[in-house]
Amino acid sequence: MSKGRESGMPEADYWDSFFNPSCILSRLDCTGIHGDILEFGCGYGTFTIPAAKANSGKVIALDIEPDMVTATARKAREAGLPNVKAERRDFMESDCGIPAGTCQYAMLFNILHIERPVELLKFSFAALATGGKVGIIHWRSDIKTPRGPSPDIRPSAEQCRVWGEQAGLNFVRYESLCCCSWHWGLVMSRPALLA
Repeated sequence: MSKGRESGMPEADYWDSFFNPSCILSRLDCTGIHGDILEFGCGYGTFTIPAAKANSGKVIALDIEPDMVTATARKAREAGLPNVKAERRDFMESDCGIPAGTCQYAMLFNILHIERPVELLKFSFAALATGGKVGIIHWRSDIKTPRGPSPDIRPSAEQCRVWGEQAGLNFVRYESLCCCSWHWGLVMSRPALLA
């Protein structure tokens, strides 16, 4: 198993201090979902737990790091959230392990600086049901930020839109994350099949 480049995590409390997860999820259309949600790279569960609280479907939280999976599963248990399934998986080498077309939403938060972003977006496309959405955030490269990968490998929202379209997704909108000024947001969706 191999992690994506520059994917190390700081201490959990420090990491969590960078985000307002509930606001981000709301602005990226990840609330009130009744179907399953797939999260690529769950980390400490920063977004997993709020997503499980804001939606009635299952949140399938994947990460390559066993410590991250353990932390996320523990937080879900402590919060009394039976709709979280935290799983250790190298999704870049063995896909996401769920049936195609079964999810309503995919979270790609701070992960598209990896070496094969279009491939990951294709996995998201395959996992989504028709009309399902992908929410993407990443660290901005136009300002100084307290964390994040090297600026030269941080993708822009426009680059992620191009990659998403190459993977078959439709552009929905760019989203200003006023509740998290170090990041930008993007929403894309899986289009209906042509007749």
